[in-house]
Amino acid sequence: MTSSVIVGEDEEDSFTKPLGRLSVFYYGVGHMLNDITASCWFTYLLLFLTQIGLSPRDAAIVMLSGQVADGFATIFIGELIDRFGHFKIWHAAGSLLVAISFSSVFGGCLPCSILHSTSLTIETLSYSTFAAIFNIGWAATQVSHMAMVNCITLNSTSRVALTSSRNAFSMVANLGLYAIALVVFGVSKADTKENTESQYRWIAYSCITVGCCFVIIFLMGTKEPRLRINLRESNRTRIPWAYWFRKILYYQVAVVYLLTRLVLNVSQAYLAFFVIDDLQMAQSAKALIPAIIYICSFIVSVMLQEIPWNGKRLKAYYCAGGIIWMFCGVSILLLPRSINSFMYAISVFIGIANALILVTAISMQSVLIGSELGGCAFVCGSLSFLDKMSCGLALYVLQSHQSATSPQVDVNIQHSFNFSVTRYGLGLVPAVCSFIGVAVTYFMELDSTILKPLCQPLLLE
Repeated sequence: MTSSVIVGEDEEDSFTKPLGRLSVFYYGVGHMLNDITASCWFTYLLLFLTQIGLSPRDAAIVMLSGQVADGFATIFIGELIDRFGHFKIWHAAGSLLVAISFSSVFGGCLPCSILHSTSLTIETLSYSTFAAIFNIGWAATQVSHMAMVNCITLNSTSRVALTSSRNAFSMVANLGLYAIALVVFGVSKADTKENTESQYRWIAYSCITVGCCFVIIFLMGTKEPRLRINLRESNRTRIPWAYWFRKILYYQVAVVYLLTRLVLNVSQAYLAFFVIDDLQMAQSAKALIPAIIYICSFIVSVMLQEIPWNGKRLKAYYCAGGIIWMFCGVSILLLPRSINSFMYAISVFIGIANALILVTAISMQSVLIGSELGGCAFVCGSLSFLDKMSCGLALYVLQSHQSATSPQVDVNIQHSFNFSVTRYGLGLVPAVCSFIGVAVTYFMELDSTILKPLCQPLLLE
């Protein structure tokens, strides 16, 4: 006869109380290593691979191999976390694998050096292998960190605060990357293949060092969630996958999360290409425009932590961000080269929209999970699987047609521009995804209950 231990009212009440500032801070920095390496991955990987001699299609294969490995790893790791728990162990193991493998992605072709070969096939296989290893470690860290939100607290507003904090430090990580890149690109010149590899190797080493410092802070400041441990006493069975597949909300949240990641990742991958190749802006714009985007996202993410959240507000703020992105996408599609400085103003609104849709899309996962913690890692893992596969395929298709551009189209008769792949990737794809995401969100039925609102600011002393 199995014993049934029910969590006491006082103990359960402690899980619904608002979290303190330090708890939110320690959790927020836990994804910094993933964020700074992912920013480097999406911003510079395609650029780096083409600069060292790989064709756009081979570069796309490397990107796709990493995304596919990441996608399948999220499902497998999510299942293991649901079965055995130990979020921090998975997080630490994934971070270690990321730190070891990331420098090899940008550090040159190791098999080529061993075999004394200059074969492009061997180079492609080498980079694809290390990209897959890196993304497996990245998936372990991501799934464990995302799933922890639902097991730290039952308070809906605190869950959004944790997500907002994570997103705010994600913006800090992105800004850190561009600061590092600006210094490296300014100090050294990439006049040869070896110098180009050296540039990105130093960027990779710097990213790993900074990210690992914050991983240590996270591991020291965050405790293994007690909520997960206590609730398992009263419900030892893991929630089967079929339970989630029977819920309409699961599919709605999955579509919104997938589209949100497509907006962010595809736009980030083609931003540098667009400002340099299409708009022919100064080289400094390659770092300055992304910096403006992330500064605006950081400010909005901090502001979102001070709002008492419910289902209606999640929907409203997501729709607001999606609509802003639609206007930005149309502006990018129609932006002529002669007024390329207008891109700085567009980047401000892109940063605002990115923060709104990302924070609310991730928070919708917490609404979906609720108190059903036996499958929280599977939900995070399965949605991340869809995200990785869709982004990998989208970037592969776009990059495979990178050399194809359509004829010039007149704008106001006096100016002309090309409808290039980069313009589609930065403007059309995010705009269409945002439109679909807003439409799906509008018909969602999210629980509007707030367990207990925040009684104090989270990031102010």
